[in-house]
Amino acid sequence: MRTHTALPRPRAAGLMVISALLMVACAQIPAPTADMAVSEAALNHALGAGATAGAPAEMTLASDKMVRARAALRSGHHESALLLAQEARADARLAEAKTEADKAEKAAAVLGEDSRALRDEMNRKTP
Repeated sequence: MRTHTALPRPRAAGLMVISALLMVACAQIPAPTADMAVSEAALNHALGAGATAGAPAEMTLASDKMVRARAALRSGHHESALLLAQEARADARLAEAKTEADKAEKAAAVLGEDSRALRDEMNRKTP
């Protein structure tokens, strides 16, 4: 007489698959060093473009998120570090875009004023 009951093969295989999936799901993502570097570069590029003055709110957000991303990376919270770095990158790019748009708008205004002054000068000298 048999006292040990074996699991049916399909059920045992299913449990093994579920166990494997759980182990993979619990595995930590690798350190997002490349994303961190790209985000740092975006932040530095925005700083170089003058975004601290041109879009201070966005630059503050980007800087704060990058500080938090570095802290998360140091403490081993790689997923949080990745998300914060990506958000910081987006904020830095937005700050840079706003700054560049403001510069372009000012340059267009100067060009328009110069054009108007040139037209006025040409009209005065025409007999």
